[in-house]
Amino acid sequence: MLSAGSEPKDQINPTAVQVMAEEGIDIASGTPKLLTVEAVRESDVVITMGCGDACPIFPGKRYEDWQLDDPAGQDAATVRCIRDDIRARVETLIGELTA
Repeated sequence: MLSAGSEPKDQINPTAVQVMAEEGIDIASGTPKLLTVEAVRESDVVITMGCGDACPIFPGKRYEDWQLDDPAGQDAATVRCIRDDIRARVETLIGELTA
């Protein structure tokens, strides 16, 4: 799994680090990464979150565009809801891919 963005920030959102740690997931040492054409080319499934034309499109890939609230500037309770929404979507996607 790879995570990247079309306009990555300088650091990972500290509130996101906190709420992920609550679930035993340590993202504190991660760094935001720029989404590259090569990364998309090598992926089987590409999940976008409203990046529009900034995200390259390749035939034969599965694309999902998930409309999610941006956790930037949000309080921990809101970021928890976003985290839980992403978890539910990922679990659904895994079920679809393994069916």
